[in-house]
Amino acid sequence: MGNNLPLVSVITPCYNASEYISDAIKSVVNQSFSDWEMIIVDDGSNDNSAEIIKSFVSADNRIKYIRLDIPSGSPSLPRNVGIDNSKGKYIAFLDADDMWLPEKLSQQIKAMEEEGWDLCYSYYEKIDDDGKRDNRIIKTKRVSTYRSLLKSNSIPCLTSIVAKAAIGDTRFKQISQEDFCFWLDILKKGFVAHNICEVTALYRETKASRSANKFDMFKEYWNVIRKHQQIGMIQSCYYMTTYTFYGILKYIK
Repeated sequence: MGNNLPLVSVITPCYNASEYISDAIKSVVNQSFSDWEMIIVDDGSNDNSAEIIKSFVSADNRIKYIRLDIPSGSPSLPRNVGIDNSKGKYIAFLDADDMWLPEKLSQQIKAMEEEGWDLCYSYYEKIDDDGKRDNRIIKTKRVSTYRSLLKSNSIPCLTSIVAKAAIGDTRFKQISQEDFCFWLDILKKGFVAHNICEVTALYRETKASRSANKFDMFKEYWNVIRKHQQIGMIQSCYYMTTYTFYGILKYIK
């Protein structure tokens, strides 16, 4: 890529994540790719998350801290605030309880710059609450289009990097499965998402993980495709079937 590396804005929503936020920040600081800014948006935490974050801010001026006074109750508003305050050519998302592997940004930005991709993602590995790795690798599709994404959300948010120009005025909606709807809104413009097919991130499965309630996820998926994407009833039933099938494959790991 040469010496003129593009700036990547890493957006991390945080709410009462004092147990994990250090690991998330360190995984960004330890990236082999150095041209990044990390915007941590605190959704009104009442634990000592702010103290921990500020200690990193004072040590590295690439890390920014924004606090919202009133908790919004979801990552949507913090992510949108992060997008609005970002300066990067590319936007990447990392939740406060997840982590990246050291070559993540280097691998994906290299592919995006060389191939002209607007949206890039990767495989990821599940870890337990204590951070233990057990080779539970989640592999998703090599290429995702709007229609293929309706069948199953193949773009894991913690692995995603998207050109800010592709985002435009699109923002996360204050709904469940907000990331799924966000990707659909972007791909609906005609963009295509590409997978580098390497593990670049670690997804922490905690007891509080929203993905733990699978029944609610199916209801929320239906809400996204019917209400927000306005897919017809017959097509929605078809997509619901494929979503259920792929969901079972993903979550048995």
